[in-house]
Order: sequence, then C-alpha cells, then structure tokens
Amino acid sequence: MPAPELHLLLPFALPSAADAATALHGLESAALDRLLARATLEERVIGEDFQCMLPHERWIARRFNAVTPADTRYADDAPLAPFMLLADGGDPGDKLWACIEPVHVRIAHDHLVLIDPATLGVRTEEARALFDAARPVIEDLGITLQAPTPLRWYVACDALGALAGASLLRASGRNIEIWLPHEAGTGERSRPWMKLQNEVQMAWFEHPLNIERESRGLPAINSIWLHGQGTMRPVTGRFTHVMSDAAATRGLALASGVTPSSPPESFAALSKGFTEGSTLVELDPFSAPFIQQDWARWNDALKALEAAWFAPALAALTDGTLGRLRLTLCGDTGSVTLSVTRADLRKFWRRRRIAALFIE
Repeated sequence: MPAPELHLLLPFALPSAADAATALHGLESAALDRLLARATLEERVIGEDFQCMLPHERWIARRFNAVTPADTRYADDAPLAPFMLLADGGDPGDKLWACIEPVHVRIAHDHLVLIDPATLGVRTEEARALFDAARPVIEDLGITLQAPTPLRWYVACDALGALAGASLLRASGRNIEIWLPHEAGTGERSRPWMKLQNEVQMAWFEHPLNIERESRGLPAINSIWLHGQGTMRPVTGRFTHVMSDAAATRGLALASGVTPSSPPESFAALSKGFTEGSTLVELDPFSAPFIQQDWARWNDALKALEAAWFAPALAALTDGTLGRLRLTLCGDTGSVTLSVTRADLRKFWRRRRIAALFIE
C-alpha cells in the first residue's frame, strides 16, 4: 500500500519581504528549513495589491474546482458563501447567497478603517441580540436570511445582483473605500447593498448592547460586511480527508463528498489514523498576528508548528511512513506550493531558503 500524503495549507505563513527580517528574527526552524531547501516548487502565484480574495481562499476554491480559469465572473472572487452556509448547517439550495458578518468600522482622520474581527471579542449572546435587532429590517427589504451561526449570516436577494466583496481579513486594518462591495465587472456601488447596510447600521445605532460594550472599553458593532457571493455548484476534490476549522474549506469538502473534521494539535495526533490517501490539513495560527503586525507572536506560532508538525513530518518522510508532504504557504496576496518526498531529502545540492519564497 502506498504511503499516505499530507498537504498543509498555511494562511498568512509568508510575511512580505519588508517584514521578513522582523518576522523571522531569532527563529530556529531546522526541520522547516530542510523541507524548504529540498522541496520541489510546484506552484507560485503572484497576486495583485488590490485583489479581493485572500490567497488561501483562491487556492482552496481552485483545488475543489469551485472556480475555473475560464470563469471570468470570479476572476478576483470566489463563490464561497453557499459552501460556508452548508458547513454552518444551512441549506444553500439554488439561491445566490452572500455571507454578511457584523463588524466595527472606525473613523480615522479622513477615512474609515475596518477593524480586525478577531479583536472585537463578540460573545454569542451579543451576536444573537444584534441579529434580533437586524433581522426585521433585513427581511423588510425582501431579503431571504439564514443565520445558522451567531456571527455568520447569509442573505439571498436578486436585487443584490452580482456583488463582489473583499474578504474580511483582506480589508481589515485598511481604508475600506476600495474594498467596499461592488458590482462585479463594473466596479459600481450597489444601491440595494448600501440600503441594506444603512438600515442595519441604524438598527444598531445606540443599541443598548453597543452602549454596554463601549462602557467596557470595547468597540461598538456598528456595521456589516458582505463577501463570497455565489451559487452552489458541483465541486470535486482530490483529498481523502479534510481537516480545517474554516467554514469555506469545510463546506467545499462536504460538497465534494468528504466529511471534514477539525485539525489535530500535532502530526503525532494525526498519524494515529493516517493510513491512506491524501489528507489536507489547514492550520491557521498566523492570521491574527499577521493582520495585527505582531511579528513576535507570528514567530512564536511558527516555532510551535516546527515542533508539532514540521519536525515530525520530516521524520516520517525520512523513515518512509509519509510518502509526500506538500506545503502551501500563503501571504497577503500570493502563495507558493512545494512538494517534498523521501528521495528529495537526499538532494543535498538543493539549498532554497525561506527568503527565496517571499512574493510581495
């Protein structure tokens, strides 16, 4: 029986060239260094500064054939919302769905900034209260609404048209002007979306929950963000197992006929049931420190992965219990995918360094 294959998808694992010296300062990662040095580069995607989707989202959509190169509607987008809805326990059917999430937009000197949602600390009961206040105004606009989870809601309405919206983490920490939802293909603002957003903002203005949050020094939840609009479509994947906490990845797995699970804490925990086929594991310890430019915490996350994943995976490649390891390292706009086998480890003349992978 062939040895199993493992594919690690690592969002925000590649800092920009400008941040690399700080991010990698003092890092000791002998196993990762050897894996990168000996690996074969399978794919290098250089993105654009103002693309809406994050590299790992574009990668996962392509790997499950949710988008194709000829699909011009999603040249800079991916129809991930219906798959997220499926993962969250909703019913996408054949409607055109978009995901909306409650956010905080801060007024800066001369523009508006979207705050990283990981810093908001919204409790489940708060999210439910916000939803209860927003639901009537959303449904009064003739919009179909599903909210299978407190913090991710899904809307369907023909009036929203072919809206394209940037991922939350793509726009976080930035002037939101260029990232606001717009009509795909034309870039024009959508009046129905602006009306929906304004109605929800008014419903939450001076809401007791926001007053209470501000009394505790927390940002008010004062707006919503739309992204991932699309319809359900047949998808296929090459993975026998999919392990991820990301709704889009889990939904794509479900739609392809694979029941997803959460990623284990370590390669050792994975290897107990790791016997056949190809397993995709999405690990996401980097997103928050990357977005917040907290490179000490980013460095700590990489050190933890070195001990829990890279070193034991290298040992498994060396002794033949792992047939192939693929690594997809993503940055802010681009990604690289590398593949390494036991035979590759003997190619001592390969000396690639992580700095050679920087793409921004």
